[in-house]
Amino acid sequence: MRVGIVGQRGNSRAAAIVADLYERLDGMGVAVAVDEESANDPAAWPSDHPDPDELGVPVDEFVDCDLVVSIGGDGTFLFAARAAGSTPIMGVNLGEVGFLNAVRPENAVDAVAAEVEEYQTRGAVQTRDMPRVQATGEGWSLPPSLNEVVVQGPRRGHGGGAAVEVRVDGSLYTSGHADGVLVATPTGSTAYNLSEGGPLVHPSVSTLVLTEMCGEESMPPLTVGVDSTVTVRLDDADGGFVVSDGRARQELSVPAQVTIERADQPIRIAGPPLDFFAALGKIE
Repeated sequence: MRVGIVGQRGNSRAAAIVADLYERLDGMGVAVAVDEESANDPAAWPSDHPDPDELGVPVDEFVDCDLVVSIGGDGTFLFAARAAGSTPIMGVNLGEVGFLNAVRPENAVDAVAAEVEEYQTRGAVQTRDMPRVQATGEGWSLPPSLNEVVVQGPRRGHGGGAAVEVRVDGSLYTSGHADGVLVATPTGSTAYNLSEGGPLVHPSVSTLVLTEMCGEESMPPLTVGVDSTVTVRLDDADGGFVVSDGRARQELSVPAQVTIERADQPIRIAGPPLDFFAALGKIE
């Protein structure tokens, strides 16, 4: 078995958990790969620590692991998930809310060891699949998004939006001038979608959420089937952008049409189930 570990950058507690996990898993006969920054963090390791050049691996190579462990907040989880592909991923929560990270830091080593023991017994770990969405256009596609895809004009605010037309499976939902449109998964409903006035969605509900961003004659947010095809057309602007999970970005030459659909590959989450309502209680 091979386990990849990603620690939150610049977080001493994450670095300490990375080192503790390495020691425990190495003692269980597991091959361990650590993200390159954590592998080279001298504060995380004792004087006899492993050779960083042998231990450190680019996160993009974690797709070849049997389990990936993210230690940090939701941002660290998203960073790890983009590279994990279909590899099960388990989150250790060092953030404030932690909608994606179910494991408490004090339980991290034992929880990961339990997953490893299950793999060694059954040849697999139990996972929960969560949908991702993917944006495509003429000649381009963005990586699948666990949280949301945003289609917007060249900038937010006065004078920065675009004429927006949104269709669901070919039927017109809304049109008019807006900053943009956000299409979120249930997982992403608690993130950017919530700040734009979109609804909270329980992770067990199979849906996509469409939230118009500062529309002049805004339609209310809409939930549609998770297998719906959403198309967003931008006109009457000097450019635009599509953004996947706040990181991957595609510049648009307007007029442009963007198609957003459920990605072929979901995210596979390992470890104990998240207490969604307990996490909600941490939102201020």
